[in-house]
Amino acid sequence: MKKAVNKTPKARIFLVDDHPLVRERLKQLIVQQPDLDVCGECEEAADCLRQLATLMPDLVIVDLSLKSSHGLELIKDIKVQHRDRRILVLSMHDESLFAERALRAGALGYVTKQESTDTIMTAIRRVLAGEMFLTERMATQLVGLLLHGPGIRTGSLTGGLSDRELEIFQLLGEGQSTRQIAEALRLDVKTVETYRARLKEKLHLSTSAELLQQAVRWVQDHRQGSPAASGLPYTK
Repeated sequence: MKKAVNKTPKARIFLVDDHPLVRERLKQLIVQQPDLDVCGECEEAADCLRQLATLMPDLVIVDLSLKSSHGLELIKDIKVQHRDRRILVLSMHDESLFAERALRAGALGYVTKQESTDTIMTAIRRVLAGEMFLTERMATQLVGLLLHGPGIRTGSLTGGLSDRELEIFQLLGEGQSTRQIAEALRLDVKTVETYRARLKEKLHLSTSAELLQQAVRWVQDHRQGSPAASGLPYTK
């Protein structure tokens, strides 16, 4: 009679990304691993929070650009409602722009979509183990911030913006109107207009046209050549 083999349960991972092809490619990469599995996926924050309540994954992988909200706000909501859930950000945006914000929101790691498959898998396993994952360059930068303060923060254009201000700035750069932003973020139109005025002040811009031009340029600069933007699969 054969002895029963005790198999270690696979780590359960939940995917949040508004690009179906990206989710599918990431899922393929994960399920090929003997110790990992995908227990669910979605494209927006509200659906994510509903599913997490029942699925209880070990790790949530979150993109920052979602359909009806920003990933930073979702990370904060996850940590409020599911404090023990570990979170890894997988984003098209350079980590120098968002990694510090993501960690402050509650994520344990940040990796960009243009990284190799091996790097992404390493990030997943590190965060599952309760460890922080950043590139060596970003880790050095964060140590510098701790030692010398925010004055040396990179990404100087947006470094002084709050998470919500940066979110609205990004949506403006993606071509969303004030009303569309208000609907997407569930804010009053007047509230969004107040944020726009604050953005002009902080970025030293005189007109709404200048703000829009700056936002569009910023989005283009920080999405150029990313796999998510081009629809390309991750490469090894």
